[in-house]
Amino acid sequence: MQYQEAWSFLDQLQFFKIKLGLDSMAAFLEGVQQPQRGLRFIHVAGTNGKGSVSATLLALLSEAGYRVGLYTSPHLISVRERFRINDRFISKDEFAETATIIRDSLAGRQITYFEFTTALALLWFAGQKADIVIFEVGLGGRLDATNVITPLVSIITNVSMDHEAYLGTTLAQIAAEKAGIVKKRIPVVSGVAADASLEVVSRTCLELEAPLYLLGRNFKAARHDDGSWDYQGPEGGVRNNLPLLLKGGHQVDNTAIALAALDLLAQQGFTVSEGNIRAALARVRWPGRLEYFCLDIASGKTVACPAEPLAAEDGNLRRYLLDGAHNPAGIVSLTRSLDSDFVYRKLICVWASMADKDIAKTLNAIAPYCHRLIFTRPESERSATAEHLRGFLPNSLKERATASASVAEALARAAAEAGPEDLICVAGSLYLVGAARKILLGDIVDED
Repeated sequence: MQYQEAWSFLDQLQFFKIKLGLDSMAAFLEGVQQPQRGLRFIHVAGTNGKGSVSATLLALLSEAGYRVGLYTSPHLISVRERFRINDRFISKDEFAETATIIRDSLAGRQITYFEFTTALALLWFAGQKADIVIFEVGLGGRLDATNVITPLVSIITNVSMDHEAYLGTTLAQIAAEKAGIVKKRIPVVSGVAADASLEVVSRTCLELEAPLYLLGRNFKAARHDDGSWDYQGPEGGVRNNLPLLLKGGHQVDNTAIALAALDLLAQQGFTVSEGNIRAALARVRWPGRLEYFCLDIASGKTVACPAEPLAAEDGNLRRYLLDGAHNPAGIVSLTRSLDSDFVYRKLICVWASMADKDIAKTLNAIAPYCHRLIFTRPESERSATAEHLRGFLPNSLKERATASASVAEALARAAAEAGPEDLICVAGSLYLVGAARKILLGDIVDED
């Protein structure tokens, strides 16, 4: 297959509903010589923060010279974003070649979209001879297609309510699904809170004799007012005044989780120097997650953001914050960041949501911050309509809301209403953030 043909073949698999279970993955991998058996992994699960932890680990390990594979989901713009070796995304030719191998080996058998991309990742990383692979769980953990691996370290970032239709209606049930990635005697690094999720994760680790390293107990992090932070590792080692490029107070926890995993990997031969650690943390990026930038709307080009936003005078300057937060815990992190990390006169929100999400909790948490809410609907059959979203607002906030038929129209309206001292926040759905980012900044993956 050529690249477009391969992408079309993959897109057709979206019509098959989500199917949790490992049988079809195991059967497929058996037919392609078990590529996962020659690779070493870090397995990353959790409700929020998986991508940030994974991106941080990628930066840390690649800075030290290792050949690091990264598999994440979902993508914002191009499916090729899911597959990386260090800073290089999979090429179109590599994608098409590997997809063809999978299609031919299936011999007409059905496979889901995520099973296909997971298989593609394993085959590509094996062919690329990656030193280590960071493997992000797609949904849950226990029955997720990625759970066919045995990692060097398992990570469970946190557990909160999300995907209840698939994972359960209580925190303990969801935690049990996340804890399904724990393997016998394989160390676990976690940032779970002191609630039912901690009880479940602790019990699972105890049953499987898996050492548990818990944020706040076995390793710690403390943020300073200047944005730097201190870290104390599982063995007591301290690193002071570390840089942190990612925005949001919660990123201190995510970065500490990555460093704790790195400390455990060092015991297995993956050493990273102090200089490499500081250099890596100063360059970590994770597009679409509290991503802040400024545009000159006359030229369409990015420009330096003003040091004092309320004093900005350039009438063509627009300040943007893109965040893929789409569940209640994610919106709490977004609003905390709006309180502590940003200064603005008015907040103008471009918002969309999938119809199967907890719209009431997410929307009513962000709405009081917004001087203007512009509802739109990205191209997805799961997207809620603007009318449906508006129905969740209390009457006192309904007058702040308006609707746009497309993401492009919503962004244009936001830019017209905003001034250089205002902040335009695009949030509520990764589909929306992906569509908006492509319009504002272009593709993440270069064409080749």
